[in-house]
Amino acid sequence: MEAAADDSAAKGTDVAAKGEAAIKPEFLTTKDKFHTFIDAKYEVCQPDDTNENNDTNNETKESSVEEPQVKKLKWDPEDKKRLRGQNKSRPHRKPTMYEEKPLCVSVIQGNRKCFYGDKCKFHHVVADYMASKPPDIGDSCHLFDTFGKCQYGLSCRFGKTHTTADFQTLEKADVMKTYENRTPVKNSLTKDLQNSLRKRQVSFKKSEDYLKTFSNYKDKTEPKSKVEACAAPLPADPPSENHSSIESTQLQEQISPEKPPAIKTAGPLTDVDVVRLRSCEKKQVDFRDKLYLAPLTTCGNLPFRRVCKRFGADITCGEMAMCTNLLQGQQSEWALLKRHESEDIFGVQVEGCFPDTMTRCAELINNHAQVDFVDINSGCPIDLVYKKGGGCGLMARTRKFEQIVKGMNYVLDVPLTVKIRTGVHEKSNIAHKLIPELKNWGVSMITLHGRSREQRYTKLADWDYINTCAELASPVPLFGNGDILSYEDAVKAKDTGVSGIMIARGALIKPWIFTEIKESRHWDISSTERLDMLKDFTNFGLEHWGSDTRGVEKTRNFLLEWLSFMCRYIPVGLLERVPQKINERPPYYMGRNYLESLMASQNVGDWVRIR
Repeated sequence: MEAAADDSAAKGTDVAAKGEAAIKPEFLTTKDKFHTFIDAKYEVCQPDDTNENNDTNNETKESSVEEPQVKKLKWDPEDKKRLRGQNKSRPHRKPTMYEEKPLCVSVIQGNRKCFYGDKCKFHHVVADYMASKPPDIGDSCHLFDTFGKCQYGLSCRFGKTHTTADFQTLEKADVMKTYENRTPVKNSLTKDLQNSLRKRQVSFKKSEDYLKTFSNYKDKTEPKSKVEACAAPLPADPPSENHSSIESTQLQEQISPEKPPAIKTAGPLTDVDVVRLRSCEKKQVDFRDKLYLAPLTTCGNLPFRRVCKRFGADITCGEMAMCTNLLQGQQSEWALLKRHESEDIFGVQVEGCFPDTMTRCAELINNHAQVDFVDINSGCPIDLVYKKGGGCGLMARTRKFEQIVKGMNYVLDVPLTVKIRTGVHEKSNIAHKLIPELKNWGVSMITLHGRSREQRYTKLADWDYINTCAELASPVPLFGNGDILSYEDAVKAKDTGVSGIMIARGALIKPWIFTEIKESRHWDISSTERLDMLKDFTNFGLEHWGSDTRGVEKTRNFLLEWLSFMCRYIPVGLLERVPQKINERPPYYMGRNYLESLMASQNVGDWVRIR
């Protein structure tokens, strides 16, 4: 027995030395035994085939919609260098492949006239559509139960609960009244604004005033035709070069935060006059001592943020949005700006590399979205963004960075924040040089990720350097980011002198980390509670993406993305040493019940079973 205990202890030491978490020996297992147990137990747990209401049978019935073929590689698979970190064999399916012939929107929205007429390729005969529609996947519709009406009607994958025998959609009038004057989700892109953006008819007056201060700026707002050019009135007295330079100087003084705005008036000043807000008159946000959920690309969607808000996140921010796509009125990009009513302190993060596009984008958000702050992403490490000068590239282009920050500050009525990394190269930190400049440029808050672009997410975050930068940033609040997975990590981070902490991967692995930090405890959360959390996410996803086939598949895809992080969590009761560190890989272990083991699997097939 003593020898066996020594072997277990030695094994635990070995595991820890290899970068794996130290789990109690009685729970450890091998890869083969783990997957054999998961597969065998899953087959035993499946109900009989005679049950028509279970999800497995419904999945079998959906076999008429074949899985897409594996994507063919465009290069030799032996070239491992190019394949590294890229899952090129992942199946891809276009949204149009989920249903060969969906129901026309005109029928869903109450048999209104179809815009495409005879050329429409969708179903207009309800009976034909219902005969070809995939079977329902549940006995109750969350949208119908929550809002009293399902806007997806007959196309809903839970439609049998609110559809009559003659294909009429039911409604709950009493429930609908509670949401009559409420708008749970804000910042949606309207058709009028989208058309105006595409036709370039949106006015950016403040942005144009700021951009005119640049010596090389050229006004591109020219008449569209010769007729308009001829009809345009000639100026009565063209300004001289000296007069033009005087106006430019006055505007530059107005933009500079160090000097009071110079206002030229003719006659008495009235309330109608447009006066730029000074920094003290802007909406203020108290960032200090708050828990900030990082803007996470792909996984930081609105349903996930709602889950984190339930567990105590104070500040939330939308996913990184490209400023050029927002200015073009792209629906998919504007969806990243959507805000739920539960998000009391909410901001949006934009990415760009040119002062003109970033300034116009800030003015667009300021005028057409309800946000508490706007964040500039100057910490994105991916090549697509960096190589064109955005993300981390801005840290090395201080002149452009200054023009962007001052321009966005000039047009915004809400605080402007900046997210940066320690630098571009691993052994060459430049954040400490940039932070004093950001203070002078007028940012309201700085977030520092304790790694460089070259490090990405490898090695540990440098919190000593974050502490140094926090002292330089004072009195501007600086938030630290990196490697926080427990309340003990959060306490150590706060001791460095930062104004607050931002949590990214830690929230993906365990969203209840906000509760742990606020209550100063390690929460040994049960697998049932974690499953309920996933159910909440699924319901929020159906609200956000829809309950039709396309919306259900989107919810499933984003759920799988989240599960790819959540499987790295190790229950507190299984650990030899608490807390778990973010850089420790979980070894193969058996949970205290089957569901806990299933959630620990790193196989995508098991994530699909949870889904």
